[in-house]
Amino acid sequence: MSTREPGYLELFRSGELERRARALEARLEECDICPRECGARRLKGNVGTCNSGPLPIVSSFGAHHGEEPALSGTRGSGTIFFGNCNMRCVYCQNYQISQEPEAQRFYEVTTKALAERMLGLQDDQRCHNINLVTPSHFVPQIVRALVEAVPMGLQLPLVYNTSSYDSVATLRELDGVIDIYLADIRYASDRLARKYSRVRHYVESSRAAIIEMQRQVGDLKVDEDGIAVKGLIIRHLVLPDDIAGSEESLEWLVTEVSPRVAVSVMSQYYPAHRTRRYPELNRKITREEYDRVVVLVERVGIENGWMQGMESAGNYLPDFSGEDPFPVKE
Repeated sequence: MSTREPGYLELFRSGELERRARALEARLEECDICPRECGARRLKGNVGTCNSGPLPIVSSFGAHHGEEPALSGTRGSGTIFFGNCNMRCVYCQNYQISQEPEAQRFYEVTTKALAERMLGLQDDQRCHNINLVTPSHFVPQIVRALVEAVPMGLQLPLVYNTSSYDSVATLRELDGVIDIYLADIRYASDRLARKYSRVRHYVESSRAAIIEMQRQVGDLKVDEDGIAVKGLIIRHLVLPDDIAGSEESLEWLVTEVSPRVAVSVMSQYYPAHRTRRYPELNRKITREEYDRVVVLVERVGIENGWMQGMESAGNYLPDFSGEDPFPVKE
C-alpha cells in the first residue's frame, strides 16, 4: 500500500483549498469553467450549455472494476458519475446521463452529500481512489465538496476522468488537488469534433489541457501493488473510418507530452445514441482498423499503458436505469 498523502490534504491545512473553492464558485456568476465560456449565471439557477446549475448532479456512484488495472486494482475504482456534459457526442454510451438533462435534475445533491458519497466509497467500499467521471462542468462544486470531505477523513487519491474539453485556467486551480488525470484524446480534427461532438476548437483546447495535466502530475507512477498514485493516463478510443485521427494524436502524445506517456487504447466502441443518423459511425470497428492502431502504438514508441482486445466492443455498455450501471457479466 502506498503511504503517499494526496496533495489536497496539505492544501486544506494551509487554507488554500478553501481559497480555490471560493475563486471557482465566483466564476459560476457568469460561468467560464469550461472552454465554452457560455456565461450562464449558474448561481442564480440558470443553466448553460452543460444544462447544469449551482448544484452537482450525481447520476451514479460505486466501485467500478472495469477501469484500467492501475485504477481498478482488486477493490475497484470509486467512480462518481456526474450528470450532463459539456460535449454532445453523437455516439455517447453514457447518453442516459450525459444528454438527458430533464431526467438528471432529480439527481442534484448538495456538496455535503457529494462529500459523503466520497467517504462511502473510501470507508464502506474500500476503493483505491475517488474517480470523478465527466467532472469538467462541476469543478467548483467538487472542490467545495473536498473542503467538506477532508474533515470527515477523506484521504484517497483523486482521479479526474475527462473528455479533455477543459479550461486550462480551471485546471490550474486543480494543481495539487488532483493526483491522477485520466484524459481522453478524442480527435485530431476540429471539423470532425464539431460534427460528431458539437464542440469548437477541440484539438487546441484538449491539447492545451493535456499539456497542463502533464505539467501538474507528470508520468504515471504506481505503488508496489501496481495501483496508480499519481500521473497522467491518456485514453484513445478507436473510431470507425479513423475518425479519431489515431496516427496524428499518438504521435503528438509522444513528441509533445512525454515519450513515457501511459496510453490506454480502447477498442470498445459500440454504435449507440444517435449513430443511426451517421452511417460511418453506425458499426463496430473492424479487425483491420484495430490492428492498424496496434502497429501505430509500436511505431511511435508508446511502451506504457494498456490495449483492449477486439472482444471489448459491447462489453462496457452501461445501463444507468438500474442500481449498477456496470453489472458483472457471467
